[in-house]
Amino acid sequence: MSTRADYGHCLSIGTRWKDNDIYGHVNNVEYYSYFDTVINSYLIREGGLDIHNGPVIGVCAESHCRFLGSLAFPDAVDAGLRVAHLGRSSVRYEIGLFAAGDERIAAQGWFVHVFVDRVTRRPTELPESIRDALQRIQVTGGPA
Repeated sequence: MSTRADYGHCLSIGTRWKDNDIYGHVNNVEYYSYFDTVINSYLIREGGLDIHNGPVIGVCAESHCRFLGSLAFPDAVDAGLRVAHLGRSSVRYEIGLFAAGDERIAAQGWFVHVFVDRVTRRPTELPESIRDALQRIQVTGGPA
């Protein structure tokens, strides 16, 4: 089981009232939103990804989440991020979600981005600035 220390980047994400479902915890679909948020904020801030006008965009090719515990509003979520595999045009991220202040992992997942040309939508090589940022949080070994 992964711990916070296993992730090279961490982002605190505030939960919203609408994230909770009728059962009093964050609905499963919101976990994927947290994945998207930690990944894309990292790419924008650390890799210089221009989501509005850049020549490349990342599209989700695959994702998975294993639910291990509950998250609930109004608690913040700490999203850990690391890179498990870095290819020519793709990256496989691993994400761990933790309730703020709790060392137990609430969810663990992975997400594959394929970077494509904005116009043609064909796979394209990762820009150097993005590759550099991803290498900073890359881990060795197999998936969690």
